[in-house]
Amino acid sequence: MILEIFDHKSIRKYKEKDIPEEVLNQILYAAIRASNTGNMQVYSIIVTKDKEMKEKLSPTHFNQPMVKQAPVLLTFCADFNRFNKWCLERKAEPGYDNFLSFLTAAIDAIIAAQNACLEAESNGLGICYLGTAIYNADKIIDILELPKGVVPITAVTIGYPDEDPPLTDRLPMDAVVHYEKYKDFTKEDIDKIYKEKENREDSKQFINENNKETLAQVFTDVRYTKANNEHFSKVLMDVLKKQGF
Repeated sequence: MILEIFDHKSIRKYKEKDIPEEVLNQILYAAIRASNTGNMQVYSIIVTKDKEMKEKLSPTHFNQPMVKQAPVLLTFCADFNRFNKWCLERKAEPGYDNFLSFLTAAIDAIIAAQNACLEAESNGLGICYLGTAIYNADKIIDILELPKGVVPITAVTIGYPDEDPPLTDRLPMDAVVHYEKYKDFTKEDIDKIYKEKENREDSKQFINENNKETLAQVFTDVRYTKANNEHFSKVLMDVLKKQGF
């Protein structure tokens, strides 16, 4: 049993303490040992420790304080640039300028990121995923000078925790696990699955703070709105075309 999996917490406050180089290298090595498609390893990891670089990247992550506070920020990218160059140098014609190839590389990058996070937590470090990397991919591409074939997928802050938040709630297993075939959800199933989440005190607080009637409305009307989803979808599609996918 890997206890770090069950004890995972997103850490957003970090101590002013550097990560030893040997520990960081072990985290990065764990990432590159991750499963990947065809053993191509079509991803790259950008390590950011420089304060000025973190300052530049901070707005792309909606100025969340931990981006500048954490000693290390890792940006995981889908990357066919390196693989394409290798193919061309070896008299092989790459055919990876398509959505399937992007998705393959994105999946590989995410798996590598999770390996890195598990290794970080096993060394007493805290981590926090930043989904904003794909929202503002265009700006991150410019800052990190990513060439064609490279697209940021996610970023992770890593450092020694300066907080100990409670475990985040999770839906029960029968909400996400299906055996043999997908079993669709009845109204009764939905009520049962979301009952505990909706009755949490923090959920009720979210509803009141946002003047909503239900927790679902907090998600649809405040946190992840249709307008924002459509805007960032367009940004991402433009990025993919610009980056050669």
